[in-house]
Amino acid sequence: MSTRTLVSPATLARPRGRAAYWTVFTTVVLLFALAFLFPVYWMVTGAMKSPDEVAQTPPTLVPKQWHLTGYTDAWDLMQLPQHLWNTVVQAAGAWVFQLVLCTAAAYALSKLKPAFGKVILGGILATLMVPAQALVVPKYLTVADLPLIHTSLLNDPLAIWLPAVANAFNLYLLKRFFDQLPRDVLEAAEIDGAGRLRILWSIVLPMSRPVLGVVSIFALVAVWQDFLWPLMVFSDTDKQPISVALVQLSQNIQLTVLIAAMVIASIPMAALFLVFQRHIIAGISAGSTKR
Repeated sequence: MSTRTLVSPATLARPRGRAAYWTVFTTVVLLFALAFLFPVYWMVTGAMKSPDEVAQTPPTLVPKQWHLTGYTDAWDLMQLPQHLWNTVVQAAGAWVFQLVLCTAAAYALSKLKPAFGKVILGGILATLMVPAQALVVPKYLTVADLPLIHTSLLNDPLAIWLPAVANAFNLYLLKRFFDQLPRDVLEAAEIDGAGRLRILWSIVLPMSRPVLGVVSIFALVAVWQDFLWPLMVFSDTDKQPISVALVQLSQNIQLTVLIAAMVIASIPMAALFLVFQRHIIAGISAGSTKR
């Protein structure tokens, strides 16, 4: 059976139909590319304009004079290296904690079949229905006075790491992927004498690299772009991440310097996506095929 498309093969075989098809296709691609890339261009070039040119009406598409001082001033005046490092530490710690504990929990619920596993999974998924804003006050009271040991985690990266572990969406994503792993491979490993942990480390994790890449991206981006929670737990300016520091330090900063700081702050996430985009696409499509 032939695949049905918007344009028939007979139409594409004719020169006029092929020319019309490629004209429409190219136009649509260029419009979408312009819609996505123009804001990036506007932000990058806006930092290279003078303060008066940024505020003028109508705006200019190309800077009259190119100034790189906005980026250098943003790097020095707003202490971007320190705040970027704070963000890297907080995001990396949250990623490690979440990847280890969510993977272990998903493997247990998927392959170890604990008692009341479905009830536990249902309770975990029920937390997705609770608005994130409703959990802010309980989380803050918990980290301000940690139960049992009565220790405050304010101004400590643990205040970011520990709440990030409880991510029901990533846990469910991992469990669904583990459910689709071939049972024959796991049973063969058991026959060879491999234990549960050896199966997880040597078989399940290597086969789960696509979904682990997706979960890693979700975990890193969630911490990198979060604003409200770091604002509440980090009162010390020197320990604040870049998302909070940009707001806290922008009051007496020129607009061009602030735009340049935003450009610099967005580079790590853009680079992360460009490097791991193949893993992201593979992970998104990994659960679509039943094995």
